[in-house]
Amino acid sequence: MGSLDSYLPILILFVLALAFAGVSIAASRLLAPKRPTSAKQAPYECGIVPTHEPPQRFPVRFYLIAMVFVIFDIEIIFLFPWAVVYNELGRFGLVEIIVFAAAVFFSFMYLLANGALDWGPVKRIRPVVADEQRTTASTVRRVSAGPGEAA
Repeated sequence: MGSLDSYLPILILFVLALAFAGVSIAASRLLAPKRPTSAKQAPYECGIVPTHEPPQRFPVRFYLIAMVFVIFDIEIIFLFPWAVVYNELGRFGLVEIIVFAAAVFFSFMYLLANGALDWGPVKRIRPVVADEQRTTASTVRRVSAGPGEAA
């Protein structure tokens, strides 16, 4: 039982973390005021009232490219300490870094196969039609200024 005793603090910390998360969620559900309004449920647009709908959706492709670069940055961050202690790790270290590099490489191949890095025109299965019913008046409710405040 001596080797399992060292895992007891980790188990206790895990149980405490789960208990804290559960109590926090339960307390917020029980204590939070429940007064939904149409203004609270409307999409938040950073305080800027849109004057017109955008002509098309903002492409998510830029975020995908950023995530690919972050993945490779993380891989490089893990390669530096491995390179420093390479001789001490021996064959085990070599196998582990090959498994790690293979996981990153195959995920990159998956991204390439799904067109994450294709910069050509976007292929649409169906045309995008703007919702004619949605206007600034229907999504944003203006709140009047209080007494003594500028409108």
